[in-house]
Amino acid sequence: MTNEKYELAKKIIKENDDIADFTDGCSDVAIKKAEHLLNLKFDGVYLDFLLTFGAGNFGSQEIYGIIHDDFEQSSVPDSIWFTLTERKEQNLPSHLLVIHDTTVGELYCLDFSNTNASNEPKVVSYILGVELNEQVYKLVADDFGEFLLNLVSQELE
Repeated sequence: MTNEKYELAKKIIKENDDIADFTDGCSDVAIKKAEHLLNLKFDGVYLDFLLTFGAGNFGSQEIYGIIHDDFEQSSVPDSIWFTLTERKEQNLPSHLLVIHDTTVGELYCLDFSNTNASNEPKVVSYILGVELNEQVYKLVADDFGEFLLNLVSQELE
């Protein structure tokens, strides 16, 4: 499914390759392994992002994805490694996938339990240190495409 905001974000990233530093996509094998480990299914625009870009930076903004298929010996911006780490250390719920760290105690996550009309996970905030029963899950973007477009647009301002 084509998402206009995501396609525009991709175009912006490709046109500004001097500030874009991505892993150039990841393999289907790595994606399947990640889905199995997390018990989540990637599709739509986030799947396209993983296949096209993998993970990386646009200017100073890190966008988490898949670097390689060794999710135990990895680091940021590996979304799978970071999500598994946060599940252990911060009790991150299993329906969330971390895609961005604001560096001020707030993580932006794909919420696989909360999808939009196109069945894309919405992007919500998760506040570190807040008990699960007190988490608000503030809506950040209607889907990954909107989130990515907002992030790259802000970086260019």
